[in-house]
Amino acid sequence: MDRPLERRASVRTAVVWEACRARLDAAADQTVVDIGGGTGGFAVRVAELGHRVTVVDPSPDALAALGRRAAERGVADGVVGLQGDLATLPDLVGSGVADLVLCHEVLGLLDDPAAALATIATVLRPGGTLSLVVSQRHAAVLARAMAGHFVQARAGLDGDQGAERRFTHDEIDALLVGGGYVVEGIHAVRVFTDLVPSTLLDLEPGAVESLLELERAVADRPEYRTLAAQLHVLAVH
Repeated sequence: MDRPLERRASVRTAVVWEACRARLDAAADQTVVDIGGGTGGFAVRVAELGHRVTVVDPSPDALAALGRRAAERGVADGVVGLQGDLATLPDLVGSGVADLVLCHEVLGLLDDPAAALATIATVLRPGGTLSLVVSQRHAAVLARAMAGHFVQARAGLDGDQGAERRFTHDEIDALLVGGGYVVEGIHAVRVFTDLVPSTLLDLEPGAVESLLELERAVADRPEYRTLAAQLHVLAVH
């Protein structure tokens, strides 16, 4: 059965997943911590590769859905859900335990991103990797303008970011380097996906697959980072 919503969702996450998958394939039986992993969209896929995943999320409903999804996919033994947030992370999972920490779309919701990155560093093993996804500031200004919200777009230019903090490439790079991380890769995510009408993807044969190839093609090209809705960074501590 064709599922247009699922196909579009796969385009939105493909670049991030493929970069993480490459890191996960480098060694067997890794310990992964997913901060704010919710219902397990990434965690269950990681467990299916044979790795052990702990999802830390404040929502009991999301964790219940995570448990159901893991059971349905036959990986319940490889996934643990713990209620909490980034502030309680070391108490929940311990120090120096994670080969890979996923922090996707969480950092921009926190009051002190630098402190959050320092907390994450405490749970990484020496040489462990952080997979970080953040919203990108310039794209938010463009999206507001294209939606006709010109006042809000101008406010974004002047630094008013609303409820979620957004980062430029230079800002997130400086935060990570200042926190003792070594940035190994940065990817432009959702450069075109959010701009393409959903009706085109639903009706045009092969459109989703072609869009995915286009997103892959620009993910590592620095000139497209200012257009990307998100930035994905892999950084070692």
